[in-house]
Amino acid sequence: MLLHDTALIYGRYLRQSLRSRFALLFGVLTPLLYLVFFGPLLTHLPLGGTSSSWQVLVPGLLLQLGLFGALFAGFMIIVEQGQGVVERMRVTPVSRLALLLGRVLRDATVFVFQAVLLVLAALVMGLRAPLAGILIGFAFVALLTVSLASLSYALGMRVRTPQEFGPLINMVSMPSMLLSGLMLPMALAPAWLNVLSHFVPFRYLVDAVRDAYLGHYATAHMLYGSLVAVGFAALAVTVGTRVFRTAGA
Repeated sequence: MLLHDTALIYGRYLRQSLRSRFALLFGVLTPLLYLVFFGPLLTHLPLGGTSSSWQVLVPGLLLQLGLFGALFAGFMIIVEQGQGVVERMRVTPVSRLALLLGRVLRDATVFVFQAVLLVLAALVMGLRAPLAGILIGFAFVALLTVSLASLSYALGMRVRTPQEFGPLINMVSMPSMLLSGLMLPMALAPAWLNVLSHFVPFRYLVDAVRDAYLGHYATAHMLYGSLVAVGFAALAVTVGTRVFRTAGA
């Protein structure tokens, strides 16, 4: 029943996304602008190691896509509460876990699709990376989306208005972006900033995807990144499910 219910909710929200094709493509615009206008600036900079500037920038942009997109997913559930959609779902026998999983799996599908478009554009601009590494990057985007979208929906169930939701998300997203090394490796930062960045879980994901884009799969970065991604996803889904149950979603 859980799989059946999840498939129903997933299909419902995926059809909504497919009907809004402009929004689907618009979501990839910001990372694409970084790729086109910021990427060439890094071409001749000494970034360290043997990686090219594209192998540094593209993994960060992929995770930026998941970070910002998934964190703001909770806006939708605030709107649905105002329209009575959540209230109507409350009286159905659908599993509360399915109500969450259907939503976050739709988000993961959308952001992985946008990540594919971003990587295709990067390949045209000069990115060279092994296919296995690119696929691993997509897997990390999906896990990050599941994690952050779950927490975002949980927060959306707890706040009453978008005016409350927005500042809370910005308070999390901006430090996460700046300290995770999305744009440039944190190894280039001063020592104190590099140490501080290790307390941000997203840094481990960024380092892992960059190693994958170099074809380095048996590294400490890959191990730590995988453990953090899977553990964070499990924790986030657990928290989100508990909020959905107690809030009567």
